[in-house]
Amino acid sequence: MKVTKSNSSALPAPAVAIAVALTAGTLGVGYWALGLATMLIFTAGFVGGLLLWLVRPDGGTWADIRAPYWMALTLFVIHRVEEKQMEFFAFLAEVTGVPTPAVTSVPVVLLVVVSAGAWLLVPVLMQRRRPIGRYLAWTFFASMGLTELAHFLVFPWLDPTGAGYVPGMWSVIALAPAAWWGMWRLARAPSIT
Repeated sequence: MKVTKSNSSALPAPAVAIAVALTAGTLGVGYWALGLATMLIFTAGFVGGLLLWLVRPDGGTWADIRAPYWMALTLFVIHRVEEKQMEFFAFLAEVTGVPTPAVTSVPVVLLVVVSAGAWLLVPVLMQRRRPIGRYLAWTFFASMGLTELAHFLVFPWLDPTGAGYVPGMWSVIALAPAAWWGMWRLARAPSIT
């Protein structure tokens, strides 16, 4: 497999095809599970991550993003706990009009596998210098650093009771900056490892 070098070569076509298919698949499953409005919100993470990867496919290495990755992943787990405890999906169903699917439903399981499940492959794929690993890193950081801002920028304005606390909002205060750090590390020239 061809390894890209800074500003000198294109991504391998199979990696681009896989990334486009994963992005489209994730959005399709997201639409199936949660409806159009929610799918459009998390488009920022997946389409944004794909575009960032296409623009900067050969940035930082695993060594460069290891700390922000583990920090953001830990904060993402905390964020999911906050969302669960504060009933984010009941809130989402109320503001979008789309009923909350069962956690064990086929679309929800597929959504978890193609998004969060794939993000768990980032350390292995990045260490092996696979282009798809960097794509997954970009989508992870873009999802945590851009999409999760919807807790502040979108969801409060959809709430018919007024702009206030949205379940999951407080953990985003730490999660988003950790993801921005990861994006910054991915965008810069790779360190020598």
